[in-house]
Amino acid sequence: MKDNVNENKIKDIFSEIEYKEKKYKIYFNLNVMEEIQSEYKTFDNWTDLVSGNGKEADIKALIFGFQAMINEGIDIQNEEEGTDIKPFTKKQIGRLITEIGLQTANQKLIDTVIESTKSTKNA
Repeated sequence: MKDNVNENKIKDIFSEIEYKEKKYKIYFNLNVMEEIQSEYKTFDNWTDLVSGNGKEADIKALIFGFQAMINEGIDIQNEEEGTDIKPFTKKQIGRLITEIGLQTANQKLIDTVIESTKSTKNA
């Protein structure tokens, strides 16, 4: 019998992004996935919008995902370090993405999702 215990496991992976001389962790985990599914019905719907599939990326979907991922990182940091960093608003995320660049933000988001969901079969 095939052992597939870890095949669908989401790894505790994060990326970092620097904004206004501060570093923030960007997480993709089940909490973020649930937020995305609640808003976009399926994760695949959101992924299609963010990736653009030959068209430009859907900015609303990009901002939504980035906000969910960076605010999850802030929440984790607040829990682990006892800090009280405020979550980013949608408008603040729009400014952050504008500053770091749309393409950079989109790639960071996609890379974090891919790294977090890679099969752990051979790990």
